[in-house]
Amino acid sequence: MKNRVIYTIGFTKKSAKQFFELLKTNGVTLVADVRLNNRSQLAGYTKSDDLAYFLSLVGVKYQYWPEFAPTKSIRDAYHASRSFEDYASAYAELLESREAVSKIPDSLIREETICLLCSESEAERCHRRLAAESIAASVEGMTIKHL
Repeated sequence: MKNRVIYTIGFTKKSAKQFFELLKTNGVTLVADVRLNNRSQLAGYTKSDDLAYFLSLVGVKYQYWPEFAPTKSIRDAYHASRSFEDYASAYAELLESREAVSKIPDSLIREETICLLCSESEAERCHRRLAAESIAASVEGMTIKHL
């Protein structure tokens, strides 16, 4: 398989113009939403139904991947403790218990340029980075790029 890139993006601190241009400029063909709550009013232009419509206008598909969303209890524990290491460990266990990576069809990995979506502006302390790392570890030669 040729070298593949998996992208990640957070919508916070990005205008709709910046967000959609980043996706198009990088050749993203599928946005995989990995948020726990993708219907929040705070999501603005990325509220699930609206986002699917907006993405369709620029030729990008939308899917919700709830198996990659953290649980409310894991997220609440992180907000209470601020220990990203504990959060990362709990999230990794969750992905393993859900067999999340194995649920991604091989055809998506082969045929689509995937971008994982969350709200955090920076990937460093966000579960989308951890999800991308899990996916990349299962695909030979896959690299990660945070938008």
